[in-house]
Amino acid sequence: MIKILNGIRETVDYDLFSSIKLYRNMQDEDYPLHWHPAMEIIMPVKNNYTVVIDEVSHTFGEEDIFIIPPGTLHHLIAPSSDGGGERLIMLFDYGLICNIEGVDSLIHSLHPYALITREEYPELNRELRSYLNEINREYNGKTPFTEALIYSLMIRFFVTIGRANFDASEKFPYIASNKQHEYIEKFMNVCNYINDHCTENITVDTLADLAGFSKFHFSRLFKQFSGVSCYEYLMQRRIAHVETLLIQPDISITEAAMRSGFGSLSSFNRIFKAAKHCTPSEYKMLNRKKN
Repeated sequence: MIKILNGIRETVDYDLFSSIKLYRNMQDEDYPLHWHPAMEIIMPVKNNYTVVIDEVSHTFGEEDIFIIPPGTLHHLIAPSSDGGGERLIMLFDYGLICNIEGVDSLIHSLHPYALITREEYPELNRELRSYLNEINREYNGKTPFTEALIYSLMIRFFVTIGRANFDASEKFPYIASNKQHEYIEKFMNVCNYINDHCTENITVDTLADLAGFSKFHFSRLFKQFSGVSCYEYLMQRRIAHVETLLIQPDISITEAAMRSGFGSLSSFNRIFKAAKHCTPSEYKMLNRKKN
C-alpha cells in the first residue's frame, strides 16, 4: 500500500537510501489514482501488470519495462489470475540527474509513459534489464559506495534510452550523415530552451532563429525530432509547470495559469482538461490533503 498519500499526491518513503527506493512487489491489491515527484520504473518478474494513464490501460508482461515520468497521474492494477504476481518497482528522485545536459529533454520525451517490451525492442530491453538487475543486486547488498554506483547505473540506463530515442539516422534519415548529429544537437538545445522558458511568450520565429532554420523548415524538422509540433511541446511543458502550482493551496487557478504562460483562462481550462482528463478545479480538489 502507499504509505504517505495526501489527496492524490504520494510522498515517497525512501528508506535505505536518500533518493532511491526499490522493492519486490507481490501484493494483490490495486493502487488508487496518484502521482509523485519521483520517477517510477516497473518490471514484472512473474505474471503481467497494468498501469492506467489518462484513462487508458496498459498491460505488459514479464521483463517488459514500464517508465512513469514524475508528476504523471496513474493507478496500478494487479493481475487477477491465480498465482498473483511479482514485479520489481523502483522510485527515484530524477532531480539527481536532470541537470546533466540533455537528460531533462530525454525525461520529457518519455511523457506520458514509456513501455519497452522484450518483443518490440529486444536489444534495448535486454540492456536495460541488465542495469535494473544490477541495481537490484547492489540495492540489496551491503557493499561500500552502493548509492553512488546505483546513480551511475541509472545514468547509463537513461543514456541507453536517449541514444536509442535520439538516433540521428532515424530522426533525420534524409539529412546527410555528416549533418545528422549536428541537427540532433540543435533540436535538443531548442527543447532545453523551451523547458527553461515555457512560462514566457515563446514564438516559432524565436525558436527557428535559435536553431538557424527558416520557420517552415524548422516546424517540419521539430515535429520529425520530437513527434509533436512546437505548440504541442510547449503546451505539455506549461501543463507540467502549472501542475506544480495547482497543488499549492495558496495559489489560485487563475494565478497558476497566468504564471505558467497561459494568456487566457478559458483556453487554459480547455487545454488542461484535454491533457489531464479533469478540470483544474477537480485537480486542485484531488490534491487537497485528506484529514
